[in-house]
Amino acid sequence: MKNNRQASSQMDEREKLRKFRELDDAFATALQELDDGGASNEKAKPQEPPFEERLQALMNEYSQSSQSVATLLRTIVELRHSSRGAQ
Repeated sequence: MKNNRQASSQMDEREKLRKFRELDDAFATALQELDDGGASNEKAKPQEPPFEERLQALMNEYSQSSQSVATLLRTIVELRHSSRGAQ
């Protein structure tokens, strides 16, 4: 009985290791795509609308004025600069 349990345990460990390697490979591939800026998938993806169009659509969806968005962007930039100075 012990031999069956040990064999089963070894098989489970091998399966876990195989799944971990698959996950590790997928993670490494995702990181590589981020480093490449997604260039390898660029042709496969449909073209996104220009930034201004996306921003305008979001402003309309959330009922935000250009003034409130400008204030938000200024705040983000200021916070980014202050956090970089603290490092």
